Amino acid sequence: MPQIDKDLTHNLKKADLRYVTDTQMGITRKKNGHFKYFDTHQKLIKTSATLKRIESLSIPPAWKNVWICPSPSGYLQATGLDSKSRKQYIYHPEWTKVSQEKKFNKVVFFGYALPTIRNKVYKDMLIEDLIKDKIIATVIWLLEHTFIRIGNEEYVKDNNSFGLTTLRSRHVKVRGKNIKFQFRGKSGVEQSISITHPRIAKIIKECSQLPGYEIFQYFDEGGERHAINSEDVNEYLKSITGEYITAKDFRTWGATVLCATSLKEIGPSKGEIEEKKNISSAVKKVSSHLHNTAKVCKNYYIHPTVFETYQKNILVPHFNRIFGQKNSKNKGLAKSEYATLTLIRSYS
Repeated sequence: MPQIDKDLTHNLKKADLRYVTDTQMGITRKKNGHFKYFDTHQKLIKTSATLKRIESLSIPPAWKNVWICPSPSGYLQATGLDSKSRKQYIYHPEWTKVSQEKKFNKVVFFGYALPTIRNKVYKDMLIEDLIKDKIIATVIWLLEHTFIRIGNEEYVKDNNSFGLTTLRSRHVKVRGKNIKFQFRGKSGVEQSISITHPRIAKIIKECSQLPGYEIFQYFDEGGERHAINSEDVNEYLKSITGEYITAKDFRTWGATVLCATSLKEIGPSKGEIEEKKNISSAVKKVSSHLHNTAKVCKNYYIHPTVFETYQKNILVPHFNRIFGQKNSKNKGLAKSEYATLTLIRSYS
């Protein structure tokens, strides 16, 4: 069994599931009129319970190279390649549930830790040399302000999709203080994001002049050049907070704050129909920033307390109170962030 981190081990134990990968022997399927399934010994599966479990996974018929977990208790239940040869995953429902709970439970802690993270990022971005902390700080600033995923080499290899740490020189253009990112993101979504920031533009321009195709590179003490990866970013964040905050938490936090703020700006609803319309409008705004579908944003990125408190007519009055306070101590957060943080802390 490969080495897995403590966070993953904890989630597996809580969900009462076990770690598996699709490199292990699994169930395969073959089409002969309709799909037939074969166990790890290539024997036709006839057991109704196993066939029922496979059916419940709703594996798309178009998927190729399908691997199905032979055990009902595997946290990963199936993988395959879609019509565009992108690798897709189907997880156990309990795993999805536990992962979501853990992610949303971290939102309050993340909110309180954010000012400390920002202070460290700001200081490290002022370092003159292209050392590791400076480049990681730049990546984190971009994580927060662009909503671009952190990225990893597995997605590049499997799906030819990119994130911040895997962006190539061809994906970024710098003109003066203006920066434009154009690349293929997760699920094959083409992304075009423009920002203006003199310091970030200067750092990216310096990085782009280095040899190699990765953008975010640094020099170690021995003068060796290295590319930043997602593990580097997560270790940096943990060193600041002492907790396992990861790059992925920025998207959850950003989506939650943006949705809550949008609902505050829309105002209270006058009935159930208007309520649904307002929530849909706010979620679509988040969707456009995250480059995800509205359904994915609502189910996986926006803290459920935002919707619950809006429906109970709590969210808008709460935001109005925070915004109406003079000389309020917002703990180094913008008012919209502090209002969101205290809303979730008080009503979750």
